[in-house]
Amino acid sequence: MTAATSAPLPDPPAGSVRLLAGSAESGSPAGLADHLARFGPLPTGADGPAELIDAVDRSGLRGRGGAGFPMSRKLRTVAAGRGRPIVVANGCDGDPATAKDAKLLEFAPHLVIDGVLLACHAVGADEAVICMREGDAHARSMHAALDARHDENVTIRAVEVPHRYVASEESALVNFLNSGDARPTVTPPRPAERGVGGRPTLVDNVETLAHLALITRFGASWFRTAGTAQSPGTTLVTVGGAVCRPGVYEVELGTPVGAVLAEAGGESEPLQAMQVGGLGGSWMAIRQARALPLAHEDCRAAGAVMGTAALVALPERACGLAETARTVRYLAVESAGQCGPCMFGLPAIADDLDDLVRGTDPSGATLDRLRNRLGMIEGRGACAHPDGTTRFAASALRVFADHIADHVAGHPCPWADTEPWMPVPGPARRGGGE
Repeated sequence: MTAATSAPLPDPPAGSVRLLAGSAESGSPAGLADHLARFGPLPTGADGPAELIDAVDRSGLRGRGGAGFPMSRKLRTVAAGRGRPIVVANGCDGDPATAKDAKLLEFAPHLVIDGVLLACHAVGADEAVICMREGDAHARSMHAALDARHDENVTIRAVEVPHRYVASEESALVNFLNSGDARPTVTPPRPAERGVGGRPTLVDNVETLAHLALITRFGASWFRTAGTAQSPGTTLVTVGGAVCRPGVYEVELGTPVGAVLAEAGGESEPLQAMQVGGLGGSWMAIRQARALPLAHEDCRAAGAVMGTAALVALPERACGLAETARTVRYLAVESAGQCGPCMFGLPAIADDLDDLVRGTDPSGATLDRLRNRLGMIEGRGACAHPDGTTRFAASALRVFADHIADHVAGHPCPWADTEPWMPVPGPARRGGGE
């Protein structure tokens, strides 16, 4: 890496807006000069890879791609691997409920590049790939940012990945870079052990890497001044559905969902439920969801997952069962189609949900069959996609139990055929993220 300058660093961003400090408010991408004025030069200093990884460990930084895995553990695994590592930055926004990666790549591309370079320094990589969703407009900002940067020790290239739900899973990215096929592969080995070109591969979300750039500048203790003890720092949350200002917001981890809704201008009409954690997450009744702190440990205690930190507000006049059926159908179509649960299980679940929406089986046999299928599929897929889909469907059976009872009784609600609120590709929809 190039040597750091001796210029003092600017003061760290105050409050909960860190990653998007200044750039989002200006409404335009931060160029290199603006980036350096806001955050100072890349602080390689005298710290070696071990010291950098130790700082990440002290910060408690967890991955922002959905799983919340401790970043320091990933760094150590890749650094200890055999062969020259490579770094892959995941900025694909594979889940339609989230738009945070696009926001970050558009408005703070140099912060992401800083994080990529620092990750390369930590694991000993001389090559990195930034993966973006194919055809997205924000790709121009990243290409322009890369053109403005040069590092004699690291080669960074940008690659556009097909716009499919499973294409942004880490083994799918590695498979795409190796073969052009953007589908997950069976593990082990994990990419950290043998990934791109058979080399140890660090796959991290672009938001995680941008946080790394801030931690290295301002320190682990500063990073921990926001968030919770187990989930420190801030995170980018995509808020959609029945809110006044759908979009991407940066908040402290541990912020109650109700406060995040307030950031988005509040609800645009009365709500009945909240979808938490992206399409592989869970439905929650609105009363429970409002009080839920948006942190990994709190979501886990509530029987949910934080996932991609995406929220979709469902209004009272919507049919939660119909929204679930549409979404599960999309997830079944978007599967990799490489194992029985994806090829047969998910389409069967989607069929059962469609039958429930139509209310054509007053015997309750369809509902019983659906419950049985959900229990059979969990944990049996070649990747995590079936588990996320069954978790989402099972949560609907709990949260919308009254709706489902009406449908089974032959009285489907009048909103079952209205425009959908869940942000799945298809017909024109209401609400949704940016």
